[in-house]
Amino acid sequence: MLSKVPFSAPLARLAQIQGHLHAYAVRPSLHRVTMREFVTEEWRALAAAKGLTDFDAVWQLEIGWFEEPNKRRGGWSGVSRFESASPESGATAVFVKRQQNHVSRTWRHPLRGITTFRREFENLQWLQDLDIPTLDVLYFAERVHDGDRQAILITRELTGYVSFQDYQLEWLEHGLPEPAVWRKLLYKLADIAQRMHLNHVQHNCLMPKHVFISHLEGEMDIRVIDLEKAKRSVTVRHALFRDLDTFNRRAPCLSTSDRLRFLLAYCGEKRVNSRVRAIWKRLGAMMERKSGDQQDVQEVRGNGAVRPRRLS
Repeated sequence: MLSKVPFSAPLARLAQIQGHLHAYAVRPSLHRVTMREFVTEEWRALAAAKGLTDFDAVWQLEIGWFEEPNKRRGGWSGVSRFESASPESGATAVFVKRQQNHVSRTWRHPLRGITTFRREFENLQWLQDLDIPTLDVLYFAERVHDGDRQAILITRELTGYVSFQDYQLEWLEHGLPEPAVWRKLLYKLADIAQRMHLNHVQHNCLMPKHVFISHLEGEMDIRVIDLEKAKRSVTVRHALFRDLDTFNRRAPCLSTSDRLRFLLAYCGEKRVNSRVRAIWKRLGAMMERKSGDQQDVQEVRGNGAVRPRRLS
């Protein structure tokens, strides 16, 4: 069996969450191959329509790269976009991520490390267990083949979603959405960040490009992606400052009043109190220190967001 990491749900719990746990155990060695696998029924149907019956078929799939392979950590890792259809789900677009000898060392695996896709897969399961909206995993498998560590992670495409970063570019040029819509977005994002941190989830890379939004004008849904670097934080406070500082410095579309509105929602407060004031002060100091020159923080909204002002 795969050894557990601190934030990984037990295998029995994963079966309850997904309801489609096919196998996640070591298969007997065959031609110097060992493999671990997780398969949903949805992927089984989509794969059957294209004749993708096993790991090798997916590994050899020639569909071009959606993003050029990342060559580091002593190996490579790349992403492709793929479409298939089944009678149950109809046409579905997915992202097929493949990697070889692309590992990350953790405190539980300091020497050999684990594949970065395994880490991402377990983080996705962790967030789903906490009911925090993220990507839907359809398939995960990893194997050792002739000494090479290979992994595949397949997730459903967020069709109809737009990243906060792409929206931000539009907002900077054409202005923000209607006030009610804008406030709803800030409140929902604050709620997701708060729930992550209360559960000791530290995203570690919470940038606007990793927050995806659908139906800005209707039933808004927000998903948090890119969980490869997420980890369990020892304290809520550490996760709070790490993630909110990262987002704060990369969201120039937020005015001072927007940042305060977000922070109040995050803290579950309607008015500024000592806790809100202390967090505000530290986030402002972090922004000033990391920006170097305060002029680096662009104005938006009439070209506007500066370092948070002192709260009286």
